[in-house]
Amino acid sequence: MIIVGFDPGLATLGYGVIEVGKNSIKMVDYGAIITPKDDPLPVRLNKIEKGVFSIIDKFKPDEVAIEELFFVKNITNGIAVAHARGVLLLTVSKYCQCLFEYTPLQIKQALTGYGRAEKRQIQEMVKRLLNLKAIPKPDDAADALAVALTHAQTRKFGSMFKI
Repeated sequence: MIIVGFDPGLATLGYGVIEVGKNSIKMVDYGAIITPKDDPLPVRLNKIEKGVFSIIDKFKPDEVAIEELFFVKNITNGIAVAHARGVLLLTVSKYCQCLFEYTPLQIKQALTGYGRAEKRQIQEMVKRLLNLKAIPKPDDAADALAVALTHAQTRKFGSMFKI
């Protein structure tokens, strides 16, 4: 089974692709869709749509997991990320009917057993669980792999997280 995880963002939208076997999980690919800050918002959203479609088309995932939005301090940044997340959700839903969402707290809990784990702890668990030599870069890609791993570990409860 192929699972793609996404970490929504306007400037950097991370993705991580894993393959889940009966007794194994392996990393297939990871990276980020980057949009230049000088581009107008519609151009950036178009680049996100094309990038997400390219990932879905290339890996043909069985299921997709997306991190839910969580922001407290910068509402302007949160709105921009919400635009990108909307494009992400729309694009994914056109091509994959098995779409799931996880909060940052759920991701931290699933990977470390502690809902207030630090970002570095999550990245280290991604590295360990996927037997990688280094923590994936950029951070958004590591976060996307964390989302995919969370889904792989909680799939049996899938109906609770399905959109």
